[in-house]
Amino acid sequence: MTLEIIRSTLAWSTVINLGILLWWFIFISLAHDWTYRFHSKWFKLSEEKFDTIHYAGMALFKIGIFLFNLAPYLALRIVG
Repeated sequence: MTLEIIRSTLAWSTVINLGILLWWFIFISLAHDWTYRFHSKWFKLSEEKFDTIHYAGMALFKIGIFLFNLAPYLALRIVG
């Protein structure tokens, strides 16, 4: 594998993951009540707990994108 292929893979992975994160945020923002009702059929969750779980999940996902996609991509751009 060449350095350019790895950089390209990390760049596209970052874009795709940020797209998923944006979709998740929009879906929870626009269809919050429906999503809560859908999940509350399976799990006994208060609305506050549901919001906390999704907020924390989005935060962890964003941190993962930065640590495992964006930071290595930027490091490879600086080095090569």
